[in-house]
Amino acid sequence: MKITRTCLILLGFITVGISADPLSEQELIVKAQAFIAAKNARQQPDSSEKDIDRFIALIADEFVDEHVKFDVTVTDKTELKKGMLAKLSDEIEFSHMEILDMMVGRNVVFVKYKEHAKGKPAHLEQFIEYSTVNLMSLEFNEKGLVTHIRRHHGI
Repeated sequence: MKITRTCLILLGFITVGISADPLSEQELIVKAQAFIAAKNARQQPDSSEKDIDRFIALIADEFVDEHVKFDVTVTDKTELKKGMLAKLSDEIEFSHMEILDMMVGRNVVFVKYKEHAKGKPAHLEQFIEYSTVNLMSLEFNEKGLVTHIRRHHGI
């Protein structure tokens, strides 16, 4: 009896996982736009821990965040938040992100965006201004949360 019940429960989970419909193209576009807006909001002169929390809330509990150029991977929300909180001590004059293009696939969005910012990292004595075009892929689960981020920095 226990084996039958266990098999039925497992079969139920497998069926739900297989039959889960992908998010629509419009849903993915809205979620990608919200992700970029939250990313930008946490990098402003008046950014706070609340902005970081709103950004992290868009990410699934089990996730992978890869910074390809720097060969850095984060898979823990506590570690991710700790790094973002440390950046709040940077002096930011301005930060702006503009989505240039998006390509949508099955529960994935590739976002090409321009980032223009000026700030003084806490470990430096001078301001740095930069403008770059980046490419980021965002993979979503059936609940619409980000499960995998790949950040490809501009040249």
